[in-house]
Amino acid sequence: MRALIAFDKFKDALAAPQACAITADTLRDLHPEWEFDVCPLADGGEGFCEILTRAAHGTLEKFTVTGPRGTPVVAPIGFVAQRKIPAAARQLLGLKATNTGTIALIEMAAASGLALVPPDQRDPWQATSFGTGELIRHAAARGVATILLGVGGSATHDLGYGALSALGINALNAKNTAMIPPIPARWPEIQELRGSIPASFPTLNIACDVTNPLLGPQGAAAIYAPQKGLSPADLARLDHQSARLAQLLCRHCDQPDTLMEAPGAGAAGGIAFGLMTAARAQLIAGYDLVSAWLDLEARVANADLVITGEGRFDASSLSGKGPGALAARARTLGKSTHVFAGAVTAGPIAGLNLHAITPPQVPLAIALQETPALLAAAIAHTFPAIHSAPSDSTDSTQVTP
Repeated sequence: MRALIAFDKFKDALAAPQACAITADTLRDLHPEWEFDVCPLADGGEGFCEILTRAAHGTLEKFTVTGPRGTPVVAPIGFVAQRKIPAAARQLLGLKATNTGTIALIEMAAASGLALVPPDQRDPWQATSFGTGELIRHAAARGVATILLGVGGSATHDLGYGALSALGINALNAKNTAMIPPIPARWPEIQELRGSIPASFPTLNIACDVTNPLLGPQGAAAIYAPQKGLSPADLARLDHQSARLAQLLCRHCDQPDTLMEAPGAGAAGGIAFGLMTAARAQLIAGYDLVSAWLDLEARVANADLVITGEGRFDASSLSGKGPGALAARARTLGKSTHVFAGAVTAGPIAGLNLHAITPPQVPLAIALQETPALLAAAIAHTFPAIHSAPSDSTDSTQVTP
């Protein structure tokens, strides 16, 4: 039996490599005769930089930058030789087979992520992407040809103004003073912009699966800002201010206002819009890139059993990214496929075995603390040593460790 173990993170509980390691260790004890292919997943958020860098045998360097609320944080940049990136991923990034340079990988969540802010301090009016810009600046200073930025898990809604101020575009008030960082709470003070990002700046690609525009009922403020601490009463004001600052940036960079409507412009509090407008960034489908980078198609094809999962598996999980996409592909190839999640709200799906690892009576706060034990118990329950093969079931399994 060859098992592919490919988890994404359990948010606020387990990183993807930890979930994979717990599963692999549990199964090795139960089935020492099995072969294991361990492949942590990333969606552009937490773990994106480390997972992709290690997969391509690159190096990680840490930098102290400005966190989302202004305090210093330490965040990594991955440096990978282009020749070590799988051909399919190079093609998605627009890299030629003859390229011999280095690509830098940056994870917004590590510098400007929501997980860095205590729940009682989450407030998009006060959060900045300045630290992400600092990471981009550090990478550019190394002379890399391409920068790949994953933008999941952000704490911000500053349209990338913070990152742009770290890269040389200053927001000035009526006194002609630069506001650094230009957090949304101070947007009414902004009168003009100065500075630019040089044409020689490295190619910037943004790994993103979000298709939301910047503004409106499906925009960044309406869909994502509430989970970052925005009160419902402030939604219209934030969207209105976002429109003014977006138009100001478009005029300053001589770009069309239609960039605000581009699919994905609303990603990560609008940083995708800001970097597209001022730094000519290109958006790339995040899951497609990760799948190509990790060679998931071949790894699924070579597996007899696919085990995946994440913190929550719901009706939207099969919409084309992450563990849902992996499970759907494995099902198509006729592989025995099991999905483990902290909570499962999706209905039964033919060909998929869904397992909720948290007993219904356990409060969320306790479940988050016990996720490692809950996952190990669910794996052991589903793949007991007395059976030579896992017991398939389309019903959710809930196990007490």
